[in-house]
Amino acid sequence: MANKTNMGIGAVIALLVAAYLGLDLSESKQQSNNFAPAAEVVVQEQAKVQQPATADDTYRIEQAYQQRQSDLQVQASGQVVAVLKDDNEGSRHQKFILELSNGQTVLVAHNIDLAPRIGNIQKGDQVEFYGEYEYSDKGGVIHWTHHDPSRKHVDGWLKHQGRMYQ
Repeated sequence: MANKTNMGIGAVIALLVAAYLGLDLSESKQQSNNFAPAAEVVVQEQAKVQQPATADDTYRIEQAYQQRQSDLQVQASGQVVAVLKDDNEGSRHQKFILELSNGQTVLVAHNIDLAPRIGNIQKGDQVEFYGEYEYSDKGGVIHWTHHDPSRKHVDGWLKHQGRMYQ
């Protein structure tokens, strides 16, 4: 009789385990169906994270100019319309003027004490940048286009003919 009781208890336990796993399987099916769109959202979110490589803040720069705003971290590109003499007062800066796709011009002041200079830059070249916009009545200045050795500011960069300068 003890064997029949043990078998009965074992059967009840097996039935409970099977019922539990059966419910768990149906829940995991529902959850997996719910996760399919979430996976797409994750891929979309990853695409957004990767997007800064092709980001274009030209409109934000235009708005900042119109509203006389400064200290705006931006990424865009433009065509070189003038290569200026280096500024050798204090920290040395390579300077050139870019025309953005909306026609606005900005002065790029690239710190060549902290980052390599663009050696072969010419009028007509395309330059992509990531730096800080500062308002000026002539269109604005882009600076902090280099790494920050003290790590207190966001690192910036310039990209010219496929090469990064930071």
